[in-house]
Amino acid sequence: MAYHITEKCIGCGACAKLCPVFAISGKRDAVHTINSVRCVNCGVCTRVCLNGSICDETGAVPPRLPRNQWPMPVINQTECTACRQCTEVCTPEALAVTLPQFRGDIRVFVECAAPEKCIGCGLCVRACPLRLITMQAPGGAA
Repeated sequence: MAYHITEKCIGCGACAKLCPVFAISGKRDAVHTINSVRCVNCGVCTRVCLNGSICDETGAVPPRLPRNQWPMPVINQTECTACRQCTEVCTPEALAVTLPQFRGDIRVFVECAAPEKCIGCGLCVRACPLRLITMQAPGGAA
């Protein structure tokens, strides 16, 4: 079951702007809707909702989180093969493959090159075929 928007929605568009899978639609100053087929239950919309009008799959309204508390990807760079699957799904383009350090260097890996762009959706975690990415809140809590 996907997240859903209640009638309390003021139509600010903050949730739609950050949705990594473009599941939220609506006109300015009107109640928005979430396409339950597209929604991946990442919770990004609830973190930015100004009015507390988005419910999770249990019907609860999660608290709005300040940007500095959003989870960030932690990548096991030792085992990363730089397959780029995580970078392909990263809508805000926060992830990138590192550049070789010297001629012939094949030890490249993915890193969160632009942490200020990361929205903490966790799509990268789902995309990693080797399961080398975890999401952690600032301070190391998973």
